[in-house]
Formats: sequence, C-alpha cells, structure tokens
Amino acid sequence: MIRQIYLYLLLLFICTGFSSAQEVVTGLRSNNLLTKQGERNARSFTAILSDPLELPFFDDFSGRSYYPDPAKWTDDYVFINNTYSDKQITCGVATFDALDNNGRLYDIASAYLFKSDQLTSQPLNLNYTVNENVWMSFFYQAGGLGDAPEPNDSLTLQFLAPDENKWYSVWSASGTTDKEFRPAIIRISDTRFLKTGFQFRFTNYASLSPNQNDPSMVGNCDHWNVDYILLDKNRNGGDTIFTDVALTLPVRSVLKNHESMPWKQYREIELQEMGSSVLIHYRNNDTIVRNVTRNFEIWDMYANSLSYLFSAGAVNIDPLTYVNYNAGLVYSFNSSNNDSALFRITSVLKTDEFDPKENDTLVYYQTFKNYFAFDDGSAEAGYGINGLGSRNAMFAYKFKSFIDDTLRAVNICFNDSYNDANKRAYDLMVWDDNNGLPGNVIYTLEEVMVEQGQKINGFYSYKIPDKVPVNNFFYVGWRQRSESFLNAGLDVNTPHAGRQFYWLNGEWQLSQVSGTVMIHPVLGDALRITSVDDVIYKDKKQISIWPNPASGYITIDADELLLSGDASVTIIDLNGREVKKTILTERIDISSLPAGIYIIITSLNGKPAGYSRLIKLR
Repeated sequence: MIRQIYLYLLLLFICTGFSSAQEVVTGLRSNNLLTKQGERNARSFTAILSDPLELPFFDDFSGRSYYPDPAKWTDDYVFINNTYSDKQITCGVATFDALDNNGRLYDIASAYLFKSDQLTSQPLNLNYTVNENVWMSFFYQAGGLGDAPEPNDSLTLQFLAPDENKWYSVWSASGTTDKEFRPAIIRISDTRFLKTGFQFRFTNYASLSPNQNDPSMVGNCDHWNVDYILLDKNRNGGDTIFTDVALTLPVRSVLKNHESMPWKQYREIELQEMGSSVLIHYRNNDTIVRNVTRNFEIWDMYANSLSYLFSAGAVNIDPLTYVNYNAGLVYSFNSSNNDSALFRITSVLKTDEFDPKENDTLVYYQTFKNYFAFDDGSAEAGYGINGLGSRNAMFAYKFKSFIDDTLRAVNICFNDSYNDANKRAYDLMVWDDNNGLPGNVIYTLEEVMVEQGQKINGFYSYKIPDKVPVNNFFYVGWRQRSESFLNAGLDVNTPHAGRQFYWLNGEWQLSQVSGTVMIHPVLGDALRITSVDDVIYKDKKQISIWPNPASGYITIDADELLLSGDASVTIIDLNGREVKKTILTERIDISSLPAGIYIIITSLNGKPAGYSRLIKLR
C-alpha cells in the first residue's frame, strides 16, 4: 500500500511539473503602484498621535492615497485601492494580501501560514461605560477580484487592553470562495477595553501556493478586502445599515473603445470615438428611499480652464440598491495643443447633509498622449503562457491606427517575479492583420530582456530603432524563447473584448482570460538618437503638473522625457536649495516637504529640460 502511494505521488509530481502549454494567470510578486512611489523613507508612519481619537471612528478608504490615512492608522501595510473588488460598499477598500508596505512579497512568505498585512488604529478614547453601548462594525470580503484565501488562511481582529498592554483576539474569518461583502458587528463590553488608549487591528494570515516548481509563477495571494469601518457609542447589534449614498466603482474613460489614445489619432475620429455618456456607479446603503443629484465637470488640465459643466438631475434610489447610470454627455474633447491633451473628469453626488462626503466624489484623468491603451493602468494579476510546449508560444494584442503612422516603441508592464525568475529574453513582435487574426510578421526585435519599468504603473518602454509603418489593424506582442512564464501585468477589471490572442500548436487562438494584458504601442515620429551632449530642448519649456496646489503627490506629464533617456526631477525652494532629487516618474511623493512654493525642474541626461512652479500645502 505504501509503495502504491509513493507511485501515485511520483505520477502526480510528473504530471504537475510537465503540464501542457496553456494560458496562466497568477498573483503579483510586487505591487507597482507601491514600489514605484519613489522615496518613501521620509514618510512618517507608525507615529502615535499625541492625543487619542474621539468617537466616532470612521473610515471607508475613499481617499486618493494608496496608503491608509496616518491620522487614523499607525501602519501602512494594506493597499488602499478601488480595483481589487467590484462589490464595494463605497469607493475604495483596504486590501490585505501577501505584499508588504513597499509592494514586495514578504520575506517570510512561504507555503506555510505566515503573518502578512496588518492594519492598526491610532489610540482612541474609549473611556465609556458598558451601558453606553460601544460597538464596532465593518464589511469584509474574501478574495474579491484577487486570490481567494484557502480555508486555513484567515483575517483576524484584535483589541488592545491599554492597562495590560496586551492584544486579545475577538473575531476571525476563515478563507472561503464566497466573494460577497459580509457585515460584522462586535460589542465592546469588556471593561479592559473601555479605556483611553484603546486600539484595534486587523491581521491577515496567508500562505503561498505549495506548487512552486516555476518561481516566476509564485506571487501575491490570499486577498481580503475591508470596507466601511465604524466604531461608535449608542449602537446595537443590528446597526449595520448606514445613512449614506456613495459612489462605488471607479470612473473610466468616456471614449467608446479606448482608455487612452494618441491625440492626433483621436482628432481624426473624434465623432465616432467620443462617448455619449459618463458611466458612474453608486449605492444607497440606507434602508429608506434616498434622493441624490448627479453633477459632472470636465477640466482642461493644460489650459487650466473649465471645459464643460453639467448636471444629470436628481433621482430617487431604492434602499440597499446598486445603480449603474449613464449620464448623457453632449461634448467632445478639444484642446489647442497639437501633440497631447489631458482632461480631468469629476463626478459628484449631491447627497443629504448627514451623509459622509468623502465618498461622494470621484476623479478620472482622460489622457491623450502618444500611445494606445485599453487597460486601466493597474495590474491585479500576472499573465503568461506556460508549460510543456510553450517555447516559441506567442501573445498578440490587437490595435487599430486610424491614420498612416509610425510605431516607435512598445510599453509593456512586466511584473516582478520571485527571485527574478522571469528575467529572461523574448522577441518583441509586430504583425499585420489576417481576417481578424495576427497575420504576417512586420517587425521583430529579437532577444530583448524582461524589464520592470520606472513609471508609476511599472511599464517599461522598449524602443524600436527602425520605423515600423502602421495603418488600420495591427498586433503587438511577444514570442517566447523558453517555456518559462513571462508574467505580464493583467488588468482584471477590463475585458479584452476579443482583442487578445495567443499562439500554440501552430494556430492563433482567442484568449480565454477575461482581463486585459497591459501593453501599449507608442506611435509618432521616430525617436531621435541622443547623447549626453545633445541638447534636446533648445528652450526650457513649462511642464504640466497636477494637482497644483498639492499636499501628498504630484503627477508630471513627461511622457517624452520618460521615453527619451536618463530623466530625473529636482525640487528646489525659493532660496535655491535642492530639497529633493529622484528619478523621473509620472507620480512624485512630496508629502515630506514643508508647505511653501517650489520650483520643479525636469532633466534629461543631466541637462535641464523643463520647469514648473509648485505650491505645497500642509
């Protein structure tokens, strides 16, 4: 019998290690939105406030930072986002996973259970009597759009007894495939907790997949989403309903087909590409009918002017109801710029005065630069073709150029892999169209290396030294040179709508993965070959940054610099002192700077290329 068991395990190992080639989706090894934040060493988290917080304590994570609000939390391990769930109670969730606060897989991560993310409140004043009925409630979701935790994984909640300086476990949930948001409410009646200095913390206990035959496939796992935390007095056990109407899912592109596209291409087809509505998602979290007004604003960021303002009117919403609403839009983007444009679309719900207001506003930036994009810019998973027979496997994504144009670079988001296992060569490929499938190869750039980029979402620009003319449909992708998983970024929120293909066993097949692989073709004039001594910009031009004024982060519109060479950004104060210098990414952390006025200087190959003035708020 024992011999039969050994033979069975051996056969199972062989079948697992030599499975036939197929599309594979796996968790992230790192989170580009966190690893590309730049210098975070000046960020002062783990600081305890001088005075304890007073009730009520409330957070629905609807702010615009990727990190928890330090005014409410003492640590920053969880990822604040609006993309790892599609069932959130309000916009924004706190995601617990196997990645640390720098977006990297925890050093202690293994196939055995390990303590990963935690979220700890600032001290609170809970000097109340039992009769004042202090309760804590929250909503939690296992997995969401990420990886569902296994039964041995868990999310736990602990309370701190201040006088004992000891944590007590008061609630936990085991891993499950049920992906609904569930309410939890806990009465705080033990007098050891009803003290000044009380704290609570959530902790995620995770475990990596035991199948680690291919290290490039080992990644993030065991996701939990937490939303709408409320700690207050004078509550009861049924108090999980809230007088709140809130926006939920992100606002996306108002174009009919693209998330982003080159400005000159858009201007060629704006009548057929411009959408007729702004899609918003909101929810009535109350048990009674509520009335809400929907307002919208489109702002030209380059001209710093209001382009369009409209209201979709007021409407009644049934209790505990999700609404997906297309607000009619009679507008077309217009700009005096010839090469690019940027518009901020703001969606606002006007609700009753007693509603929380942080979750009533969402902002989306409609970008027109020099590339096509269908993804939302955020990778929630990794994609690749893996297994026996995947050598020479190919991946292709379908695009359409509406004018005669030139492909000059391809931006690809490749995920960081465990022990850099996907650091290998592949062939960058471009195909023409053959009746809706990739046809003839029109360009190949052989033996390029998988690289992680410096841009905010991890895109790396592969420059094409030769001019590649494109018109109408064309396809961009890669050919593998081995059977190893390349691990490209996958946006799970965006269906590929029949644009995504893979090649195995001599034929092209439509991708069966529902998300969109993050790959952007860059079009325009051929890149100039420059040296350190070349002067790219004869005159220093003013660059666009937003928001301005700003307090936490600024976004720099510097796509050409990011493509062209060694780019950096320097921030100087009005006394001419350099206060910060870092590599140039689209998003720069300025949270450590004192309030004041600064000059932002971008440089290429060590020479100044552009400037802007920044007002830093507290």
